Amino acid sequence: MTTYDDQNVFAKILRGEIPCYRVYENPHTLAFLDIMPRSPGHTLVIPKAAARGILDIAPDDLAEVARTAKKIAVAAVTAFDAEGIIIQQFSEAASGQVVFHLHMHVMPVKAGIELLPPQTRKEDSTVLEEHAARMIAALKQ
Repeated sequence: MTTYDDQNVFAKILRGEIPCYRVYENPHTLAFLDIMPRSPGHTLVIPKAAARGILDIAPDDLAEVARTAKKIAVAAVTAFDAEGIIIQQFSEAASGQVVFHLHMHVMPVKAGIELLPPQTRKEDSTVLEEHAARMIAALKQ
């Protein structure tokens, strides 16, 4: 298996080298909006531990990511009046993983509204700021 590359974009976000639309953070995880969302409120949950994917993450670190993904999912339903949630995790290139730092996609959905294809378009910053504010408010409830 390929080793972890600490120059990946999510590692740079964790170090504060690249900005993000942060919605939640704890000692083990960070959650921020995907800048190319497939649905309004599409959030990424990452471990602070260096892990390329599910094949190399420590079980306790994966459990922290799962706990945060649940918290984000509940908030996303509230923030976006969603009728359901899709949680996806891809590990390694053959699965479709693009950024090689473990991450879970949390996407609120409504019946009859299709997800955008992956990496279709970069969302406007004002929309992302508003979506981040909605998520943060829902997390405080």
